[in-house]
Amino acid sequence: MADIIEELEEDTQKDKYITFKSNNEYFALEIRIVQEIIGIQAITAIPETEDYIKGLINLRGKIIPVIDVRLRFKQEPFEYTDRTCIIIISVKGTVVGLIVETIAEVVNIPAESITPPPALGHGTAKNKYVYGLGKVGDSVKMLLDPEKLIKDEEIIMLEQAAQSAGEGEGSDDK
Repeated sequence: MADIIEELEEDTQKDKYITFKSNNEYFALEIRIVQEIIGIQAITAIPETEDYIKGLINLRGKIIPVIDVRLRFKQEPFEYTDRTCIIIISVKGTVVGLIVETIAEVVNIPAESITPPPALGHGTAKNKYVYGLGKVGDSVKMLLDPEKLIKDEEIIMLEQAAQSAGEGEGSDDK
């Protein structure tokens, strides 16, 4: 029975992507890796980390590292507003929050509507993380490879540190 439910969930998520805006461009992540979307909240900074690693948040007792997608793409920083969101994703056991300017929509992008990105010179930071271009009507969404986005050892170390911090906090609950 659990296998059937899992297959149904996979079918309903097949070809579905959540899109978000970053610096006037639209990016997409497969919806199956998205755990939830939350508004911007207090972030505890961590000294001596990359500028795109904004720090840690406490989400219902779970400590999660967060990264600013625009800074990760080496774009200009932006001021967080009430439209700024954190997309909580899980990739190969690593849970990370992605700070984005605004969520656009959930779209259906079938495999036949996805083409590889063009090879542009030495490539930009954005191209390093984009595995395909998804055609949606008259627009194009850049499909992000979440493993490359959070691959750095520093992010994985932060996630492990966050897990340890979360385990320590839980012992004080009554």
